[in-house]
Amino acid sequence: MGLDNVAVHWPRTGRFYDPVAPAEFVDFGEIVDLPRISAPTAALAELIAKTGTVRATAYTELVDLLLGLEGVLYATDAAAEDEDPVIDPDGCAWIAGGIERFVAGHRPQGEAVTFESVSTVLRSLLGDGRLAEQQLRWLESRLDALRDESGDPPQWNFTCAELGVLAAFYRRCAERGFAVYADA
Repeated sequence: MGLDNVAVHWPRTGRFYDPVAPAEFVDFGEIVDLPRISAPTAALAELIAKTGTVRATAYTELVDLLLGLEGVLYATDAAAEDEDPVIDPDGCAWIAGGIERFVAGHRPQGEAVTFESVSTVLRSLLGDGRLAEQQLRWLESRLDALRDESGDPPQWNFTCAELGVLAAFYRRCAERGFAVYADA
């Protein structure tokens, strides 16, 4: 079983969160008809349009790396704090913003998002910061931790368009005051 991020109404009413009607995301279905859209991007957009849900498992390592925390899409901080694995609307805005900034920074590298291209983009972004040396050491340790016991990197195969759709889901939740329930 994997991790689903389900759009829910915020705050909860009673004991449970009410799922957001898929009609709030129906326009994501238009992405499927765009020319030259990749199959994974179309599948993600179609799932969001039909269910108001993202199958987040494939994105967890990447989002954690981009945002510098562990378990972001699992809502682990919220789980400890609220006893519910929920990302509130402000958290959704933060996730969307981080992914959007990464995609914008990745565009010069091309459409394909791989472990190597992510590493290149993040090194470039962090190398220009105030604490560049410290941040680059942190990044290298995070990148090393993602490698398997043979030293091979994760086999990420995303596109900027796919990550743009992912960011748009969290942005929509933030803008409309929805939360995201992490259903593992």
